[in-house]
Amino acid sequence: MAATRVCGLDELSPASAKKVVVDGRPVAVVMDSAGAVHALGDTCTHGEISLSEGFVEDDAIECWAHGSKFELTTGKPRNFPAYEPVPVYAVTVENGDVLVDVDTIQTP
Repeated sequence: MAATRVCGLDELSPASAKKVVVDGRPVAVVMDSAGAVHALGDTCTHGEISLSEGFVEDDAIECWAHGSKFELTTGKPRNFPAYEPVPVYAVTVENGDVLVDVDTIQTP
């Protein structure tokens, strides 16, 4: 599957996340505090909680329920209780559109 348009860049703001569904997969589209856009699996690996409802701080997103933080670039958890990473998907911005490819998992 090719990259899918998920939103306009103008629908995002720094240090925020938006939940979208691409090919049946929940994805958190995140603009970090520096303005870079990331796409990662929206479900916390600890408690089946939507990460897009959490808090974005610098280069991580924090699950609101139990406090696990995940790196935006790698999906790796920084602290417990989560110990499994979330997938990080290829994201591009073209002509003001945010495109996500859920078939391309990024590896740092």
